[in-house]
Amino acid sequence: MREYLDLFYTAAQNPTQMLDLLLPDGDEFPIFVYFHGGGLEAGSRKDCRLPADYLCAHGVAVALVDYRMYPEAAYPDFLRDGAAAVAWVKKHIGEYGRCGRIYVGGGSAGAYMSMMLCFDDKYLAPYGIHPTDIAGFVHDGGQPTAHFNVLRERGLDTRRVIVDESAPLYYVGLAREYAPMLFLISDHDMECRHEQTELLRAALRHFRYDQGKIEYRLLPGTHGSYFNEIDKNGESVFGRETLRFIRARGM
Repeated sequence: MREYLDLFYTAAQNPTQMLDLLLPDGDEFPIFVYFHGGGLEAGSRKDCRLPADYLCAHGVAVALVDYRMYPEAAYPDFLRDGAAAVAWVKKHIGEYGRCGRIYVGGGSAGAYMSMMLCFDDKYLAPYGIHPTDIAGFVHDGGQPTAHFNVLRERGLDTRRVIVDESAPLYYVGLAREYAPMLFLISDHDMECRHEQTELLRAALRHFRYDQGKIEYRLLPGTHGSYFNEIDKNGESVFGRETLRFIRARGM
């Protein structure tokens, strides 16, 4: 495995806008761009190595992304950063090997970001990228309604369930098609997360989105607890599910 750490993905060279690029052995690979969780106010790409190393060992390159967060950031800074990171990978990954496909995903707050990039095409558009150019999205425990910290920024009760322009769910039905996606969620996830996820899935069905492009896994544990877990076979739980999705869609 090859590592290229602390790479800036914007011209600003802001230390909060950096990524780590992990490449498997060999010159040809897909890449998985991953946004960490932490409520848009905490977390780090440096905490995501276990599943990233697993994916690399199985032939998938990984870009672990940091982005601007609260309190320094405001909505939608982190979404713009996510799009910029994907664009950087698309532009530069050819310098490191032959990359056939780009996948994008995140956990919790990172999954809110991956869902917004998946359903709202305006963030990737400035880079000439459409969400359907992405081979697939992995949404792990994300909030498909307005994120609770976006609500806090507005001075609202963070328990409110609001579907507006800051909510991934708001955009379902506006596009003719969406990229393939994998939803992961815990069987003892945080309050309302199951119901909100099911509403998003129901909306996709209601608009007759191709259900053959959607995968769903209910995993044991609490919110995001399986991200750094190893299963009885010694495999990364999150890495295993992501790898299965990528292999099904094409390496």
